[in-house]
Amino acid sequence: MERLETLDGKTWDNFVQSPTAVLILGKSDCEACLSWTKDLTQFLVTDEQYKDVRFGKIFLDTPGLVSFKRASPWLSEVDVLPYNVIYRNGEREKMFAGSGIERLTNRLQRLIET
Repeated sequence: MERLETLDGKTWDNFVQSPTAVLILGKSDCEACLSWTKDLTQFLVTDEQYKDVRFGKIFLDTPGLVSFKRASPWLSEVDVLPYNVIYRNGEREKMFAGSGIERLTNRLQRLIET
């Protein structure tokens, strides 16, 4: 099973309600987003430390995301993609633009330790 889930208008809400979930936001024509998706997918193949964390991606130019966009008014302030949001039980805990496994794991580790 692929650890980086592709989410849509019907699956995003259940995903963010998870105990810990990392949501990657991008667009299908964004080279940096596609590169980050590839890097994260490769990392997750061998990752053992974050097995209890769900990882998902949403391409914002995909049809059917009205419910996600309405529930996320903060999206209007996102001006750099890819954009990462770490949720705990449905609450946004950490958000950051860009990519990088080390940046992501540092934030996850700090969150898990609290």
